[in-house]
Amino acid sequence: LIIPVSEAATLIDLGLSLASEEAETRNSQRDTGTASSSNTTGEGGHGVGPITTLPIVTWKWHHISTQYLVALWILVAWLCKLIIESNHHVTNVIPESALLICFGFVLGGMIWGADKVQTFTLTPTVFFYFLLPQVILDAGYHMPNKLFFTNLGAILVYAVIGTCWNAASLGLSLWGCHMGGLMADLDISLLQYLLFGSLMAAVDPVAVIAVFEQVHVNDVLFIIVFGESLLNDGVTVVLFNVFDGFVSLGGSQIDAAEIVKGIVSFFVVAFGGSLVGIAFGILISLLTRFTKNIQIIEPGFIFVMGYLSYLTAEMLSLSAILSTVFCGVLCQKYVRANMHEHSVQTVKYAMKVFANGSETIIFVFLGISAIDKIIWVWNTGFILLTVFFVFVYRFIGVFFLTWILNRYRLVPLEFIDQVIMSYGGLRGAVAYGLAVMLDENKIKEKNLMVCTTLIVVYCTVIWQGITMKPLVTWLKVKRAEVNELTLLEKMTNKMFNHTLVAIEDISGQIGHNYLRSKWKSFEEKWISWILMKPSARKKQDEVFNVFHQLNLKDAMEYVAEGERRGSLEFIRKESVAIDFRKKFESEYSEDMPDMRANMSNGHRAVNAHHLLDQHLYKSRKQVMSTFSHYMKGLLKQLIAGLSFS
Repeated sequence: LIIPVSEAATLIDLGLSLASEEAETRNSQRDTGTASSSNTTGEGGHGVGPITTLPIVTWKWHHISTQYLVALWILVAWLCKLIIESNHHVTNVIPESALLICFGFVLGGMIWGADKVQTFTLTPTVFFYFLLPQVILDAGYHMPNKLFFTNLGAILVYAVIGTCWNAASLGLSLWGCHMGGLMADLDISLLQYLLFGSLMAAVDPVAVIAVFEQVHVNDVLFIIVFGESLLNDGVTVVLFNVFDGFVSLGGSQIDAAEIVKGIVSFFVVAFGGSLVGIAFGILISLLTRFTKNIQIIEPGFIFVMGYLSYLTAEMLSLSAILSTVFCGVLCQKYVRANMHEHSVQTVKYAMKVFANGSETIIFVFLGISAIDKIIWVWNTGFILLTVFFVFVYRFIGVFFLTWILNRYRLVPLEFIDQVIMSYGGLRGAVAYGLAVMLDENKIKEKNLMVCTTLIVVYCTVIWQGITMKPLVTWLKVKRAEVNELTLLEKMTNKMFNHTLVAIEDISGQIGHNYLRSKWKSFEEKWISWILMKPSARKKQDEVFNVFHQLNLKDAMEYVAEGERRGSLEFIRKESVAIDFRKKFESEYSEDMPDMRANMSNGHRAVNAHHLLDQHLYKSRKQVMSTFSHYMKGLLKQLIAGLSFS
């Protein structure tokens, strides 16, 4: 998100003033002949001053205070999470995000009682530049691509039109109530109401991830709400910047040209940020093509380049969240295929650690930031009307847009799904961060807006988060299926997709199945050859994957049948198992690391691997190429026959 010009200028002036003061101090020391503490005490002095004897132990809190506090707060946040997760009977009723905020209340109260002032708050800089990027990168990297792009049209409708509706309806309604005398004497203009409505329109991705993953709703419902929370950032950033600029200009200087600039900026920010993310994803893919001999740095490319995509979009005043999302999507498709299996597992777990740690810190500090009497400016009419309008207009927007979408969707969204989508419009740290960034010199009621934003965040995350699971159970919402598809189901789905493509081709209609087939053909012919290693492209061969799975299935059936009949008893001997393990580790550990990892599962795994290596895999490997070409020919004939018929 974009730092206002006034704030940036203040930071620059502060840096320049500090630099000038330091220069003057050095000049004065040089004139008076006084040496600096670092020169006097040596490298280990750290500003202690002149010494008369060699100290054994010195207190250097000022030297490491910032770093120590950062590490300490991370530890405290994880301890809070540890306490919460140890009480499953509580987390089954109250979501983890709500409990973390409550822990923040307690910690904030302790700090306030000790210092009589809130010394720790969630600042926009910390949130937008250090905590949010890793959460968004994790969301994009683990996003189900097919499900996301299949429902992309509906996601864009909710993210663009729905967000504009929420911002405009909330701002205009509050302004109308103000003019009607339902609020006290507030110094807020129409443009300031619209600015407040724009920051309150953002459905927070962090809050949605925290609540919806715990409820386990069905995949379509989750991807629509989650995708909306990611993509509406572009709309929110544009609306916030446009109305903030309008407030700075004043209503008298706003004309048609300025409005057109605001509309154009939406497309520039949204699509520009997406292109930046795609460019960085392509760059990471190209780099990982050449990491065969130095695989240890593969995970670093994803984390560093992903963060650079966020900062680059921010530097260009584009949507940083969209940039990171699409960078993660490309990393999932191409970079994961280029990396070694060890690097894939490293990225998976490290990314989850960073993202989960950031979410924990965000919710804890949302609670701590509330214990500050400076920001609490109470206005009953403004606060209650804001909570009411946010809730009501979310329902109106979702039901109206879904009514339009259901006229064109093959599988319409049911009434129950619409209720959960409306109820899942959670606000979070994004809205709070934007509210804190407001310029109090231009907006006199900034503290009132910050106070109201926190109340809306607590109402949505705590109250709606607590009641979400009972509501899903009461309405009997379809839950996500956790069972893995069998090989027969995968083949049936693949054949059904080919049939749909043939039907669209015969009928002369260009549907999403036809477009997906054309894109896949283009991707295999050009993009994969550029961005993926030859070995990675071989692994993407569908016929090879099916053949490999059938091979493993035959091996396990062979072992099971042999054990049932007692014909494999000789392999159970300890001496044979030890000799085989030594031979396997010395010859095949580099080629099949995943099979080596399973060696500790017992003699059953040893038996399976031994038989697979000696009797099945080598004999079939020789005919794999011929078999693959033969199966491809059969598939082409089948598709051609369907198209002809």
